[in-house]
Amino acid sequence: MVGDEYAGRAVLTAAQPGLAAFARAWAKAVTGTSYLPMTQTQLEELLQQLTAELADALQSEPFDLRTGHRVGAALVAAHVASAEGLGRTIEVIQLRLLRDLGLGQDDAQDRMARLLATVATGYSRAMHDRTLDEQESIRRAGMVAREQAERALRESEARFRHQATHDPLTGLPNRALFTERLGAAVRRPGGDERRIGLCFIDLDRFKVVNDTLGHPVGDQLLVSVATRLRREVGEHLVARLGGDEFVILIEETSCTDDAIKVADAALAAISEPSIVDGHELTVSASVGVVERPVAETSPDDMMRAADVTLHWAKTSGRGRWALFDAERNELELTRHALSAAMPGALDRGEFYLDYQPLVSLTCGGVLGVEALVRWRHPELGVLRPDSFIGLAEETGLIVRLGDWVLNEACREARRWLTLSPNAPFVSVNLAVRQVHGAGLADEIRALLDETGLPPHRLQLEITESALMTTTGEPVQALRALAELGVRIAIDDFGTGYSNLAYLRSLPVCELKVAGSFVAGLQAAGNDPASHTDERILATLVSLAHALNLTVTAEGVETAGQAERLRALGCDAAQGWHFGRPEPAGRIHDRLGRGSGC
Repeated sequence: MVGDEYAGRAVLTAAQPGLAAFARAWAKAVTGTSYLPMTQTQLEELLQQLTAELADALQSEPFDLRTGHRVGAALVAAHVASAEGLGRTIEVIQLRLLRDLGLGQDDAQDRMARLLATVATGYSRAMHDRTLDEQESIRRAGMVAREQAERALRESEARFRHQATHDPLTGLPNRALFTERLGAAVRRPGGDERRIGLCFIDLDRFKVVNDTLGHPVGDQLLVSVATRLRREVGEHLVARLGGDEFVILIEETSCTDDAIKVADAALAAISEPSIVDGHELTVSASVGVVERPVAETSPDDMMRAADVTLHWAKTSGRGRWALFDAERNELELTRHALSAAMPGALDRGEFYLDYQPLVSLTCGGVLGVEALVRWRHPELGVLRPDSFIGLAEETGLIVRLGDWVLNEACREARRWLTLSPNAPFVSVNLAVRQVHGAGLADEIRALLDETGLPPHRLQLEITESALMTTTGEPVQALRALAELGVRIAIDDFGTGYSNLAYLRSLPVCELKVAGSFVAGLQAAGNDPASHTDERILATLVSLAHALNLTVTAEGVETAGQAERLRALGCDAAQGWHFGRPEPAGRIHDRLGRGSGC
């Protein structure tokens, strides 16, 4: 659009004949050459004003070429901004302006040529300035857009970073952020004196909440627990690792008590009642506590130790913390290694049997021998049963190991029988899993048939607690074996149920009294404790004999114990006083010395 400055200059020529006609022709010529943000009428009005300007310039004295500059700039300002638009403007002015306006002076043609040149010059300068302005606008717009994009990117990265490092349910840092912070805390410089602590938390029996009240209630409870943990120990990093597991990182500790205090605070916070969806819920937690010098650990070591210690807290009864103990951990690692190595050791023949005599207290002869399994470990040397039997029971390998012991003992006993008719019977311990296994009687019957060992030459020892809880098919199997002639003995009698009345219905022929009672007989006869043990043993022997059961005392280490047991009427004894466990080859030497009962 052209401003009011053009209107004033055009007053003298606005009424000249042909001015409006020329303006219409000019408008028609430039229409379509550029995008014009105006109507056709508005364009004609503008061009009519510019025509008046040109007419005044052609007739004015002195002749002022600046008018051409202004007209060219006005065209650009009105968005007639293309080479085609300029070309048509020059063409229509050159062909029609003088004729339509009736300007026929001699010097008009010369002035027209010069004026057209200034129009083109003004147009070019305006276009150049406009281009520069638009470039600057584009540059500034680009800068603004880039700044906005960078800000949006930073905000998006921060948002994604938060989402990636925080738990969506509780808002606590998640495992990723905790791992990052733990690694940074361990690597932070500060010398060997720096210490660090961890509290690994697991809610006790949280699954019950989910199973009984539903996962939404469980989720709300987790949020409540997270809020209380953050409130109580918020100066330390509290993170949710997943499920009902939380962890607290104590980046600077002075001693173990610092970590224990945090664990106590966490347990107290968790145990507070929570009102969730109308339910008052109270939960407890178990906490594994690890605190040590930074120089002696790594993030992975810290987490492994915390996980192990959390397991200790749970197995100790829950609702408490447990502190990492390197010695205990070493023992458990050894147990795990032994557990993993047992199947291969059995395949490689690393297990063997020793035999300990069962001696008659009446005549001193060897009645039988108990088979005791040993493990000749390639690195740890010979291991006694208390080092691996519990592991075998936990893993289920006890059935396979027990079957091997039973087979080996029966075959060895049959070989002894070929050497002497006075060969002792062999006594073999049966594990609980073996007693409850299907087909026990058939397996042993088949083994006796295969080895040729007479049934009365085999005694099966079952722990008192296992036997007292055995009903149904296992009892029937034991009865079938007893009817076949196999001896059934209760091992470690007196340490479990000690229900002698119950024994009347079980196929038992012998009680092996636990060595803890026999140990008391080492004291002098006037010692009160010794006198009490002696009365207990006397009662056991009397009741056992009333049930037609023989009694064997375990753990006899001295001649004095043997004599007192003989006086009480005990039938047989076993222990180091009569002989330590020894290889099968030495049993033959005892056969000549121990016969004669």
